[in-house]
Amino acid sequence: MQIGTLSKRTGVSVRMLRYYEEENLLAPARRASGYRDYDSADEDTVRKIRLLSEAGLKLDFIRRFLPCVSGDKPDFDPCPDLLASMRQEVSVLEGRIGDLNKSRDMLVHFLHSMDSVPR
Repeated sequence: MQIGTLSKRTGVSVRMLRYYEEENLLAPARRASGYRDYDSADEDTVRKIRLLSEAGLKLDFIRRFLPCVSGDKPDFDPCPDLLASMRQEVSVLEGRIGDLNKSRDMLVHFLHSMDSVPR
């Protein structure tokens, strides 16, 4: 499929898809004309990149982690050299979640306080 089709199917802009290629996250085949030719595996890879990115992971980590989640399986193949990095990323995410929970609780408290004030 062409890059525009992949963009529509994944919700990732053409510009970002080209960036993924520059960052060696995607390696589409090339047609004789030189056009990129993406397949379903590339589409799956883009979806995984997007999901990992939306989870707050940086492209450097995704680049190292992506080979562990390649293929059709929902699970990933063991990549022991990434275990420490994965543990660190989980810890960072847990910290962010904790901070977001505190922010939410503070806003809820303020909302309840304002709701109880007569107008």
